[in-house]
Amino acid sequence: MILKADGENLAHAAALACELWPGHTPNELLAELEQLPQSESVVFLDVEDGAPAGFAQCQLRHDYVEGTHSSPVGYLEGIYVREEYRGRGIARALLRACEGWAEEQGCTEFASDCELDNVGSIAFHLGSGFTEANRIVCFTKRLGEEA
Repeated sequence: MILKADGENLAHAAALACELWPGHTPNELLAELEQLPQSESVVFLDVEDGAPAGFAQCQLRHDYVEGTHSSPVGYLEGIYVREEYRGRGIARALLRACEGWAEEQGCTEFASDCELDNVGSIAFHLGSGFTEANRIVCFTKRLGEEA
């Protein structure tokens, strides 16, 4: 069952988000999710037999989104399904919930991204109707240090 995450359910979504982004604590991610403006973002939670199985976070992006031609654009910020629940269509159902929310907000386009080496995510996106817009490699450099 997919529901909009709020209150206690938002804490379950934050715990799942830690499995997707392990460099954070559940409290850090919960605080981050709680600070998202509700008019600009939403978190969906999938619950199977009373247990949190997956989550998706999406929001509106008003800045330029690679490959799009409108604004705002619905943007899938993160999606995750616990391994034991995979292969049941949960991720696609979470994605559909996000897309439906974006349409309700007046969006005509929906976008996402993933790391270049995340072949599972690339396959999910392509299998869900996304088309690849671009590939980039990002660079950083510390200033004031000898190279």
